[in-house]
Amino acid sequence: MDGSSPHSVVVKTTCPYCGTGCGVDVRVSGTTVEVSGDPVHPTNAGRLCVKGSALGDTVGPQGRLLYPAIRRQDGDQSMERVSWDAALDHVAQGFRRIIEAHGPDAVAWYVSGQLLTEDYYVANKLAKGFVGTANIDTNSRLCMSSAVAGHKRAFGEDIVPVAYDDLELADLVVLVGSNTAWCHPILFQRIVKEKERRPEMKLVVIDPRRTATTEMADLHLPLRPGTDVWLFNGLLSFLHQHGVVDTAFVEDHTTGLARAMAIADNTAGDLRSVAAQCKLQESALSEFYRLFARTDKVITAFSMGVNQSSAGTDKVNAIINCHLLSGRIGKPGAGPFSITGQPNAMGGREVGGLSNMLAAHMDIENAQHRSLVREFWQSPTMADKPGLKAVDLFDAIDEGRVKAVWIMATNPVVSMPDADKIKRALSRCELVVVSDVMAQTDTTAFAHVVLPAQGWGEKSGTVTNSERCISRLRSFLPPIGEARPDWWALSEVARRWGHAEHFAYTAEHEVFDEHCRLTAAGNRESGVGDRDSGGEGIPRFLNLSGLVGMDKDAYDGLRPVRWPVLAIPDSRLPIPEVFSDGRFYTPDRRARFVPTAPHMPVKLVDEDYPLVLNTGRVRDHWHTMTRTGLSPRLASHVAEPFVDLHPQDALLCGVREDQLARISSRWGSCVARVRLSGEMQRKSVFVPIHWNAQFASDGRVGSLVNPVVDPVSGEPEFKHTPVRVEPFMVAWHGFALSRDDLPMADAAWWTRITGSGFTRYELAGRKQDGEWTARARAMLGVTDPDADWLEYEDRSAGVYRGALIVDDRIAACVFVSPRPDLPSRAWLSGLFTKDRIEDVDRMGLLVGEPFERGEDTGVTVCSCFGVGRKTIERAIRGGCHTPKALGAKLKCGTNCGSCVPELKSIIAQTLVPG
Repeated sequence: MDGSSPHSVVVKTTCPYCGTGCGVDVRVSGTTVEVSGDPVHPTNAGRLCVKGSALGDTVGPQGRLLYPAIRRQDGDQSMERVSWDAALDHVAQGFRRIIEAHGPDAVAWYVSGQLLTEDYYVANKLAKGFVGTANIDTNSRLCMSSAVAGHKRAFGEDIVPVAYDDLELADLVVLVGSNTAWCHPILFQRIVKEKERRPEMKLVVIDPRRTATTEMADLHLPLRPGTDVWLFNGLLSFLHQHGVVDTAFVEDHTTGLARAMAIADNTAGDLRSVAAQCKLQESALSEFYRLFARTDKVITAFSMGVNQSSAGTDKVNAIINCHLLSGRIGKPGAGPFSITGQPNAMGGREVGGLSNMLAAHMDIENAQHRSLVREFWQSPTMADKPGLKAVDLFDAIDEGRVKAVWIMATNPVVSMPDADKIKRALSRCELVVVSDVMAQTDTTAFAHVVLPAQGWGEKSGTVTNSERCISRLRSFLPPIGEARPDWWALSEVARRWGHAEHFAYTAEHEVFDEHCRLTAAGNRESGVGDRDSGGEGIPRFLNLSGLVGMDKDAYDGLRPVRWPVLAIPDSRLPIPEVFSDGRFYTPDRRARFVPTAPHMPVKLVDEDYPLVLNTGRVRDHWHTMTRTGLSPRLASHVAEPFVDLHPQDALLCGVREDQLARISSRWGSCVARVRLSGEMQRKSVFVPIHWNAQFASDGRVGSLVNPVVDPVSGEPEFKHTPVRVEPFMVAWHGFALSRDDLPMADAAWWTRITGSGFTRYELAGRKQDGEWTARARAMLGVTDPDADWLEYEDRSAGVYRGALIVDDRIAACVFVSPRPDLPSRAWLSGLFTKDRIEDVDRMGLLVGEPFERGEDTGVTVCSCFGVGRKTIERAIRGGCHTPKALGAKLKCGTNCGSCVPELKSIIAQTLVPG
């Protein structure tokens, strides 16, 4: 903490969004929370993306789960408020009853990369060491488990061998399956800044979509979805054919090359056939291969486009194989780099968060590892086989084999594939416990017990980012309602089961210290392994022995530090490159080449489902919107779910831009607005993952997603689901803005968007009876016949506008048309910020547009500074023809830089003659 004034204190904490792990400075003044980037954090050096910058918008009490509750057993099934003791007694008794009757594998936990390491540690210790089941999996299974499996196959341990600084040392950065500009914007800005400093540095983006990231690339390879293994097998064969082999490294430090090369040469040994299989231009593919071959310092960074696949682990190993063959690993500026999705996916992996792992990077199927962990925990029972992975876990719940589940910090009814099955499974489950910060989510609707968890700003602990850097997440607000830490709730249940002495934690630092001691226990690499375990011990790269023994003050003052930490951290000492000594963590300490036979995803498209669905994130939202959906700044960029497709496919499907469409698969369907962005190749569609039942009537894309999984990692196929797209027929389109919540009974489709002082609803309906005055007044709750009510109606055109004025302030308005081309929401949103609307505003409400030039700012482009498209277009026409010039005039693009590609596109479109 740093004092900034007699009345405020700056708290240094960590952003709770992506796995980049940016440092954050927070100043609390009264009810205002000001957030800025931590200038001394090694990850971001003061920069924050728009989501991080808007964190202050999300820490209020709105929508929070305030107290424990248990579902009543009478007819109304409502939730009844109870004490923490009563709720935990209910949980403990319910789990115990099921364990005694059906065994430990009849219960499960489903946790999250949103948990802190301390929460994760206690959950895994309780389940695996004291219940005796490995049925504890995490939503990290959905994003990073293929990377974990690939690392373990190649390196013997889940080790990310690259640091962020390497991105700036590389001469070639290859981004695979990652819209880094939007999903990890601070990392992307580090790359862009270095590229501006060194124009000779090259950036290659491999992605089926043309995204904001590709706009900044020297070369974009829009490969056919699912063909990554062909592409990297082809690269491996190319490197071998052209002698780009680090022979000494391969002979001295690897094994398995012959088998891997046989598969690569057989399946992808010809450049022309690889280009055909990947649907790439042969010249572009050759350019990439030759660029990789002649560049010593190469980083291949990959994310969800690689991992979220039924062949995800093979994709990871195909990438690693190329780095092993060329020796581009264990050196500055070189290596394969898994970019983590969630803020603490890495911390969860450290403590055994996945169902097929043990804590401290040990293996549940290894008897020596199990014995070490059991002795360390002094546990009465230890799980001795892998538990159910996420998809299998919910299948087991659906089938009644798992009868109780405790869900923590995640929303599987939205985020899991085949999400309607998740609904069905939870509705059948005997006992569903949900720990969450929000009272109403798609998942809490199925809970028998809800437990209020502390949210960001209230909880304290540690997280580990994509480069293995541990950072403190510190509290700066008192808990809202009766919210408590997740580790505490778990420990209280353990105490009720008679394990009080083993879960006697009183604060987070005690949990963290135990975690650190376990990483050092029996670890030959620590220098204390012989003393801890006897014999040679179990070498593990994960080692936090240098952090053992910290008291609360030392823990509170912990600065960001990358593991392994073998001694007390000293920022003056350089951290050696991972694998720089050529030693890996396999039994023979050699890296493994893994043969990767390419195959296309199962259940290919057919006449009924001719298109391939790809899912992912948008720039300003996160996961299922329970946090970002609260921020007006973040809601304004992409306000509603959309389906993006190629114009020719749209024509064949009979849908038009801005109209609504239903997207259907064999598993489910959703409804979204049609977008023709120009980013999609033929036969592919994209739908974002974020919308849920609180923000859209039918926007859960998870209900469509193919539940097939990678056979090694268990990660689902989020990037390749066969779908069809067809018109969603409605009679009218509309929107409403209101200071009060509105019922949506009159709409066949709706979305809800948070605004500044109001809520916006996008609407569409099928009922068209011409009685819009009564319908609009009923929708907006106007019962007073003498209310200050403005309206305009053109029945022949089907156009209606109505507005309610209260005390000279706009309270609500509704606009309806048979077409989706409705008035500007940005201009109307601005009216809600006025203390008093003028006569000119009243006239504008009636005609559907502002009278004053410049009042309509347009759709938000730069969320950091709230700059709209029309404002940007006016500045371009006024002479600002570069992003730099626009930034100087409007500030857009000068913070996180995520909007720069969009600014370039708007400049190009605005300057087109005519």
